[in-house]
Amino acid sequence: MKIAPREAYGKALVELGKENKDVVVLDADVAKASMTVLFKEAFPERFFDLGIAEADIIGTGAGFAVAGKIPFVNAYANFLLGNGWEQIRISVCYANQNVKIIGHNIGASAGKDGPTHLPLEDIALTRVFPGMTVIEPVDAIEMKKAVMALAAHKGPAYMRVGRAPVPVITKEEDLFQIGKANIMRIGNAVSVFACGVMVSKALDAAIELKKLGIEIEVINMHTIKPLDEECILKSVKKTGVVVTAEEHTQIGGLGGAIAEFLAAHNPVPIKFVASPDRFGVCGTYEELHEILGLTKEKIIEKVIAALAMKKAVNK
Repeated sequence: MKIAPREAYGKALVELGKENKDVVVLDADVAKASMTVLFKEAFPERFFDLGIAEADIIGTGAGFAVAGKIPFVNAYANFLLGNGWEQIRISVCYANQNVKIIGHNIGASAGKDGPTHLPLEDIALTRVFPGMTVIEPVDAIEMKKAVMALAAHKGPAYMRVGRAPVPVITKEEDLFQIGKANIMRIGNAVSVFACGVMVSKALDAAIELKKLGIEIEVINMHTIKPLDEECILKSVKKTGVVVTAEEHTQIGGLGGAIAEFLAAHNPVPIKFVASPDRFGVCGTYEELHEILGLTKEKIIEKVIAALAMKKAVNK
């Protein structure tokens, strides 16, 4: 079963709005695309469309936070971060305001809109901010849990929301906690840390690799900042080699965060599955994943290459 993360997000906002009257939703003229239209219909007095003015929407969100509200600020991720970066830095992060910044159409999920609308850099742009929490739920079930967790979390936060339907791979009873990774498959050959839709692709790769006698450990890193350092170290000390997978540029994302941490605490061979250093192109979601190398086959290739690197290092 596949469900679009944005659909789950919109429904979760409505549930949250029923539970917490301090929640307000701000939108940059993309309510139907972001599915915040559902909140607008349920709570029109707590919904604010500021038009195509991403810098303004961040500043207004910070103002709501000062007033004691819990603002969820929504826009396409590339414009929200591109136009609102300075306001996020000063008005939200430097001021340590309780603003939930929601970047929509992440990665290649708005593929047919072309390269101007494909935010492959948003993790890098947000995790660099001091005090910022960065989250990417893996599926619709986890999206609902993430929305609720963000509302309870105090401080600046950024969450990625995709447009295209993705597989549902978690269960209602699975635990979700900001900053705590979830082990999706236990293995001892390679630690595969993934986020978003790439977790399901890593699980698919695990089935194929098992046929080759390679048991990988697949870990859902739904929280990219702060990293679950304890989980990372525990897995890596068992396997001694890492592959990361993300729907993001290879520079500054999940892979970079894990590489930085391991370089300081437990250096091991590491390979990355991510978009190369380039812009996207116009195409379907599936076509773009092939073009950018965000595939099950690429994960398998990198796992085998990482194992070869480990063998060479240990000679």
